[in-house]
Amino acid sequence: MPRPDDSSTRSRPTSADVARLAGVSPTTVSLVLADKADRISDVTKEKVFAAVAQLDYRLNRTAQGLRHGRSATIGLITDHIGVQPYSGPIVSAAHDVTWENRQMILMVNTTLEDDRTRSAVEDLLARQVDGILFAAIGTRTIHVPAPARRARVALVNAFANDGDFPTFLPDERGGARALARHLVQLGHREIATLAGTREAWATSVRVQETQAVLRSAGLSLGNRLFYGDYTFTTGYSLAQRVLELTPSPTALICGNDQMAAGAYLALARHGLRVPQDMTVVGYDDEPVATMLTPTLTTVRLPFYELGRRATLALLGKEPLEPGEELIPTTLRIRESSAPPAS
Repeated sequence: MPRPDDSSTRSRPTSADVARLAGVSPTTVSLVLADKADRISDVTKEKVFAAVAQLDYRLNRTAQGLRHGRSATIGLITDHIGVQPYSGPIVSAAHDVTWENRQMILMVNTTLEDDRTRSAVEDLLARQVDGILFAAIGTRTIHVPAPARRARVALVNAFANDGDFPTFLPDERGGARALARHLVQLGHREIATLAGTREAWATSVRVQETQAVLRSAGLSLGNRLFYGDYTFTTGYSLAQRVLELTPSPTALICGNDQMAAGAYLALARHGLRVPQDMTVVGYDDEPVATMLTPTLTTVRLPFYELGRRATLALLGKEPLEPGEELIPTTLRIRESSAPPAS
């Protein structure tokens, strides 16, 4: 049985205890610990810090936040983003921003299914979060439950099907245009596209922009457009079909880097080299892009920047306004793209 003076029976020290031990007022303690003590002498500050260390005092940030009508916590509702290597930076960025601002984040993986999302929102609101981020792994439309409007809301890589929320998106159009222009400038005239899932918003945008760039150069995809599902397997099988075309394309635009990796294997099994015999480019800039030989030319999606910008806005560090904000993509030119063989 614990003794009466055992640590398990002692109450947590308070700021008043710190003030008494340091011989200062509770207000002085609050100012020092809030880093608002410009007019307080260094000697007094040292007394406060010494008392804090001796008592092992910890700020009750929950109580402190609630006194100001804030919990210093935000919620993040996702659909498997945290376990994906290339979109995980959205979560990393949200964590970094909240940590830098001495706040916390609660993440819930609901797959953004309506019933689970609504339950998650209600639970987060019950915990008095100050705001909620909704983030999707692939840009798509999601349903934002009505109760979420009781907090600040921002969407990352997603559209809301009801309501005009602050929405942070990658500039897919700019990325697709940059990739297509790169191939045209290299001199490619016979270009094939191994696109991703036909129904996906990103697929539609990338195909539209690719076709627009080719039209402006007097070119066309014609029968060289194939749809897959963003997997290595479809990249491999669609590249096999491309090799049956006449004339044979000199460049492949792949829906993502996984499909590009599949195309590499298909070409290799036909004795073709990248880029000497065929240029191959991807999209996303996944880790595999720099592991392939040759390294893959691709478009980097700004997942970290998306998460950081949205979280800063949600915390009130930057403007949080209804409407879409596009975050630039980046063309990464590597070894897999070159002029066509003469």
